[in-house]
Amino acid sequence: MNTLEAIIIAVIEGLTEYLPISSTAHMIFTGSLLGIEENNFVKMFEYCIQFGAILAVVVLYWKKFFDFKKINFYLKLVCAVIPALILGKLFSDKIDDVLEKPEIIAIVLVLGGIVLLFIDRFFKNPTILKEEDISIKQAITIGFWQCLAMMPGTSRSAASIIGGMQQKLSREVAAEFSFFLAVPTMLAVTVYSLTLKTWEEGDLKMKGYELLLSNSEHFGLFILGNIIAFVVSIFAIKFFVGVIKKHGFKIWGWYRIIIGTLLLIYFYFFQHK
Repeated sequence: MNTLEAIIIAVIEGLTEYLPISSTAHMIFTGSLLGIEENNFVKMFEYCIQFGAILAVVVLYWKKFFDFKKINFYLKLVCAVIPALILGKLFSDKIDDVLEKPEIIAIVLVLGGIVLLFIDRFFKNPTILKEEDISIKQAITIGFWQCLAMMPGTSRSAASIIGGMQQKLSREVAAEFSFFLAVPTMLAVTVYSLTLKTWEEGDLKMKGYELLLSNSEHFGLFILGNIIAFVVSIFAIKFFVGVIKKHGFKIWGWYRIIIGTLLLIYFYFFQHK
């Protein structure tokens, strides 16, 4: 991966992380279209530039995250992230296997798009119009919905927003709670990838931070990628909140169907030759 490729992947991450269109799928497909070699650093880069996206939420909603008087807010996030931590650890190997099958991810993009076309009809008349009214039980339920995104192509954002709407949250509150929940979730993924996960490099086995520090170029790309993902995510979040207020999720459903179909055609007719 060179500098230009790292910039492009980071922009894709920033644009798609908080949209219901699957950032993982977009990064994988972009890497394939650019011809980026799928090695350990590239995989870790795609996981860990989510840290920049995390910071965008913290900066935009800093009053929420640094109001230490509201313990319930932090308690809800902790409870909501527990299902993903447990199930993510249990199924991490299976998730990695699916990540190597882009055709499956493209199919999931299409199926998820079909769901989004009708999601606004399924969940009407919300009763929760602000985050403070979300109960611990509802937060945990949303956390389980988020786990659907362990199937690459599903979209963590879409799964948690739909979970929120199913729990009677308004579209805007469900989207914002999805943003909040992304912080502990993606922070856990980043920390795990850097400190706990073992990456095999030939006969060597290294932790993520060792893989980064062993190559100054990799470390530089890692820092650059996180900075770009941070800046782009700020604009993407503001844009997304505005769109769902006015138009709901149908536009994202059609986007997923079109992109997923095009990718299926690409992989079937061009990658299999």
